[in-house]
Amino acid sequence: METGTCPWADELDCAVTVCDTQGVVVYQNARSRAVNGDVRGRSMLPCHSERSRAIIARLLETGGKNVYTIEKRGVRKLIYQTVWRDESGAVRGLVEFSMEIPETMPHYIRN
Repeated sequence: METGTCPWADELDCAVTVCDTQGVVVYQNARSRAVNGDVRGRSMLPCHSERSRAIIARLLETGGKNVYTIEKRGVRKLIYQTVWRDESGAVRGLVEFSMEIPETMPHYIRN
């Protein structure tokens, strides 16, 4: 992914942040920039704890994902972090979706 725009992500009602394998932010939609400031072209690693940097390294190495919820200033959010790959299947970086969620949510089991 080249640094630039992504029209469908720009219209989402959640924050989308994309970095390369070195942790350099290559894309932020408007919501991400509003929440995190404009950090495109800069490393996201310095603003993460040692524990978080270890998770980022593991995700980039294994191609995994990291999913959790947080509450910040009374707002609950789902954080979904996963790798993105190029056409050959090689890991190229991480994508993070951060979306506000209600305090209680329905959970459905579908067979």
